[in-house]
This record gives sequence, structure tokens and C-alpha cells, in this order.
Amino acid sequence: MHVRDLIGEAVAGMLARPVRSALTTLGTVLGITTLVVTLGVAATAGNQIVGRFDALVATAITVEVPESEHTPLVEWDAIDRLTRLRGVESAAAVAESKDSTNLSVRSNDIVDPTRVTTQSLTVLSATTGLPQAARGRMVQGRFYDTGHIRRGDRVAVIGDQAARALGVTRLDRSPAIFIGKHAYTVIGIMGDLRRERDLSTAVIVPPTAGRQFGLRDVTRVLVNTTLGAADLIAGQAPAALSPGNGDMLHVVAPTSPTRARDQAQDDVNALFLILGLVSLVVGAVGIANVTLVTVMERVPEIGLRRSLGAARRHIAAQFLLESTLIGLTGGVIGASLGVVTVVAVSAAQQWTPLLDVRLAIAAPIAGAVVGLLAGLYPALRAARMEPVDALR
Repeated sequence: MHVRDLIGEAVAGMLARPVRSALTTLGTVLGITTLVVTLGVAATAGNQIVGRFDALVATAITVEVPESEHTPLVEWDAIDRLTRLRGVESAAAVAESKDSTNLSVRSNDIVDPTRVTTQSLTVLSATTGLPQAARGRMVQGRFYDTGHIRRGDRVAVIGDQAARALGVTRLDRSPAIFIGKHAYTVIGIMGDLRRERDLSTAVIVPPTAGRQFGLRDVTRVLVNTTLGAADLIAGQAPAALSPGNGDMLHVVAPTSPTRARDQAQDDVNALFLILGLVSLVVGAVGIANVTLVTVMERVPEIGLRRSLGAARRHIAAQFLLESTLIGLTGGVIGASLGVVTVVAVSAAQQWTPLLDVRLAIAAPIAGAVVGLLAGLYPALRAARMEPVDALR
């Protein structure tokens, strides 16, 4: 049998029962579409995970400042020199001491023995750039400015969890809190912290107002850099903060996230690949089932062809080609729908779609291979039929 005649017979066999062929193709369409969508969405989501991982982790630097017996290693105004470095997005100096942890803080000066009105909170001092350095925001009010620091105003900013513990819910009446015996006016509540989450349970006061709690010297500096500048800033920060004693400062820089992020992306891809392959196997089972039913219904046709001289290989080739064409058609449609779905999902989530072109090209081939394998057993069964038995 000529190849052109074989293709014509296979196409005629598909078009003879268009509804059944369409339903059979639908299984492959769903399988290939699911495979393309899962791999495409996995790659796109993995890219977003990598980007957020880098943005949140690979740009955070902490400079730890040891205690000095004489002059402080880092002055409060050294932050101005640090922020002038190219690649530094935000920075803040923080002072915290052993004496400032677990201080008695209450929101009123009335002692009620029947209620717990006093909380043990950490009190610390920081420069004005702390909300940006901690990657948080002011939930209510504002953060103190250089004017408060210069005048030594007794103002305070508290974390959102500390505010709930103290019962401070509004700032329009300038509520006060008492740290020991000293009153401080609350001017802001800070929350949504993505870095230094311990600040949500702390009380932050200006450096000039926190000296009575031992908050005189800078103990650490929080730095946020642009993506890719962490290593450079980690080397320059000590010299900028303490020009003569930079070697005494300890810089905690983020490690390279390449291995961790690649492993996370590989895990996501493997999970979605398994889901896609399961869907593809379901489509293959559907093709095999329908092809086998078609063989049983076309027994008289097979017997007539064998009696007119068709060999076993011709019968097997015809049914194999029919199932392969069904798989190829489903692969083309499924790949197209999958690409469109990935782009639509990415647009809805405001992501950048990431789809390997080789996947879109290989999907129709995969559909044809699935159809070929699914039709192998029905084709061999049709080829083994004897002409006399088939005609009877």
C-alpha cells in the first residue's frame, strides 16, 4: 500500500465518525494542555519566586558593632555617609542594650491590682530611616524626625503588636506610655515588617531620649541594597561607618541564593511535571479505549480488506496511523490552548510569562507519540484477525 493511500484511509477512518474522533481527540487535548499549562505556570511562578527570594533575602545586610571602652566605633551620623554609597537603598542605626530589654511599659499611670496593665517590652533607639530599613510601614501616625532627635523630645514609636498589648488603638489624642517612671508621647505605630520582625513588640525612642536606658552607642546597622550590590556594599560599609576601625565591625551579608533558589524551582517544576504527565496518561488511556472499540466495530471492514489482499501490516499501519493522527491533532490544539492559558494567567497575575519554545514545539510530537503508543495494542489485535472469522 502506498503511503499516500495509507494516509487517505486513515483520514477517512477518522472523518467517518467525526463526533467520536472529536471526543477521542479531546482526551489528548486536555492532557497536552494540562502539561503545557503546568510546566509554563511552574516556570513562570518559579521565576517570580526567585525574584522575590532575591529581593527579600539577597539585599539585606546587617553590620554588628561591638562595644568599645572609649569612643563609640560608629557615630549616629555615620548613616549619612553610608546612604551616599551607590547601591544603598535605605539604612538605619539601632541601639539596644541589656538594660533596655524587658522594661516595664504601661499605657497609664493608674495601678489596678485586678488587671494586668504593665507589659515587659524591649526599648531601643534608632535613626529616622528605621521603617524603610526594616521594610515596614507606619500603620498609624508618623516616625519621629531629626527635629525630635535634636530637641530630645520624649516621643515614641511602638510596634503594632506592642500597641495591641498596651491598648493603644488611636493617636489623635496623643496617648502617652510610661517606660518605668518616664512618660513618652506615642506619635506612630509601625507594622507590616518584612525584616526585623521583633520590632513589632518593641518601643522605639529617639537616640537623645533613650540615653537614660543605656541606649547611647550604636549596636547594629540595618542596610538594604539594590539587587546585586550586596557583596559590594558589604565590603564598603565598615569603612563608611567607621573609617579608622572598620576591621572591628562584623558584617553579616546574605549568602549566594543560587543553590537554594534553583532547588526550589526544580521542586516546583517536578511537582507540576508529575501532574501534567498524569493528565497525559489519562488522555492516552482514552485514545486506547476508543481505538479498541473502533476495532471491534470495524471487524467486517477488516475482514473485507484482508479478503481483498490487505496484509496484516497494512491493517496494523492503518489503525496506528489513525491513532497517531488523533494524538497529533490533540497535541497541536492542546499546545495552542496551553500557551494561551499561560499568557492569560501571567497577565492576570501581572507576571512575566516564561515558556520554553521547545515545549510548545515538542507538545504536538508528544501527542503523536501518545496516540501511537495508545493505538499499538488495538492495531495489533486488528492485524491478528483471520479474514474468514472477521467476515463470519
